[in-house]
Amino acid sequence: MAESGGPEDQKPQSDEARSAFAPPPGTSHPASPPEEDHPTSEFALPTGVHQEPSGPAPSGGGSGGGTGSDTLSSAFTPPSTYKAQQAPPAFTPAQGIPMIRLTKEAPWQDRMRTMLRMPVTERPAPETIQRTDDETGPAVPRVLDLTLRIGELLLAGGEGAEDVEAAMFAVTRSYGLDRSEPTVTFTLLSISHQPSLVDDPVTASRTVRRRGTDYTRLAAVFRLVDDITSTDTEVSLEEAYRRLAEIRRNRHPYPGWVLTAAAGLLAGSASVLVGGGMLVFVVAAAGAMLGDRLAWLCAGRGLPEFYQFTVAAMPPAAMGVALTLTHSTDIRPSAVITGGLFALLPGRALVAGVQDGLTGYYITASARLLEVMYFFIGIVAGVLIILYLGLQLGAQLNPEAQFIANDRPVLQILVSMTLSLAFAVLLQQERSTVLAVTLNGGVAWIVFGAMARTGGLSPVAATAVAAGLVGLFGQLFSRYRFTSSLPYITAAIGPLLPGSATYFGLLGVAQNEVNRGLTSLSTAVATALAIAIGVNLGSEISRLFMGVPGAVGGASRRAAKRTRGF
Repeated sequence: MAESGGPEDQKPQSDEARSAFAPPPGTSHPASPPEEDHPTSEFALPTGVHQEPSGPAPSGGGSGGGTGSDTLSSAFTPPSTYKAQQAPPAFTPAQGIPMIRLTKEAPWQDRMRTMLRMPVTERPAPETIQRTDDETGPAVPRVLDLTLRIGELLLAGGEGAEDVEAAMFAVTRSYGLDRSEPTVTFTLLSISHQPSLVDDPVTASRTVRRRGTDYTRLAAVFRLVDDITSTDTEVSLEEAYRRLAEIRRNRHPYPGWVLTAAAGLLAGSASVLVGGGMLVFVVAAAGAMLGDRLAWLCAGRGLPEFYQFTVAAMPPAAMGVALTLTHSTDIRPSAVITGGLFALLPGRALVAGVQDGLTGYYITASARLLEVMYFFIGIVAGVLIILYLGLQLGAQLNPEAQFIANDRPVLQILVSMTLSLAFAVLLQQERSTVLAVTLNGGVAWIVFGAMARTGGLSPVAATAVAAGLVGLFGQLFSRYRFTSSLPYITAAIGPLLPGSATYFGLLGVAQNEVNRGLTSLSTAVATALAIAIGVNLGSEISRLFMGVPGAVGGASRRAAKRTRGF
């Protein structure tokens, strides 16, 4: 039997059996145990560096390494040079800092808007989480995705940027993501959530590529957000996704032929509002319906909205020029063209753009107003083409024609209400809101007529006051129904739109009287701005009658964010 050798002889000599980190034979190495057996803190002092003793370790400190010199101190421990007698004065007031809580009685729009206008450091503690799928809470990416989808529908429906951010903020807080910051621009939505001070933030974004006017869908999204933020209703993530999918799949409340008829009714009512008779009503309605069908045809062929507005403006103008060529004294061609312009002026986008600017969202406001400018230029191009052709054919277009002002106020009040009704149908509003917005439009015209026609005041100032009442009543209606204010405001400003000033400005340009034309167009622009500013001012005034949703301890109401010029 062979004699057994030493330990070196018993180890296999192949390279695969030897560790790559084993020291080669013949080299000396310290006999300390492996490093894995004595893990040290990454904050421990390196070997050879000595720390001066500074008294006992404070509570919260940890020990690192294996020696007393590696003792760690708390991150909140004052430095050794800190002296309490030389401490800077504290900024805490003598009565303390009031605790801010959100009242549950206020609508979620007001509560979330109040929070958005607060500095981050002053926002109240998160509300109680009511809807969690399990003990760990909902998945953060799914909550952010749901929030972005809700914000997309609201922004695509024409809602203001501040209201979209408020809705997104309300959804994230309802599902427990209190450290979230939404950001809304004209085409991009983004939201960032910070789980904690030591975790990486989670950010998601979504692009809004397609817009559509459907206030029924907008109201359904508001009801969904209201149910999510309510403690009386349990809405899980799955239920919220299901309801959101139903909102997207729902068809429009009115078919296409009803929308075309509503466009004709709107144009005919506007023509009577500025002095036309029954024949003018019929001709203006026919021209508007023909323009609407041509715009639908262009949309089906994929043409941009600029060309759709250009094509839609041509038939009403052509109808007016054709009536002028008949040399009839009983028909007002200017009323026909003005009625067609009423059906095309982008009042909804104008109000939203000015509102975003007044609330501090300047990028979104600039984009909306640029969109309004493109639409207006398209309308101008379509009308000017027809007017130039009419002048070449010998049409006698009279820029000095005066509309009937105050000899039939009852009829004008009725047609103003009819105009608002038709506008509400074009905006795809719910049937339950049509009556309220119709009455709101009638009140707006009564105020305008009493101030401008009877009182002799400036039409621009009268328009601003009437639009302010529209915004005031619309905001109160929306708070009563817990929904968006747009369905109660946008259609009601229809009778106030500057259709006649726009027409006479274009006619002056077409007849080479540029100064008179630009003056009339400036009046149209001033009227449009008065409408938008009046609506926003009325909405803000309505909030003065409501309690501040929070403010426990006497906090004052905060305005929208401002730069204040510096």
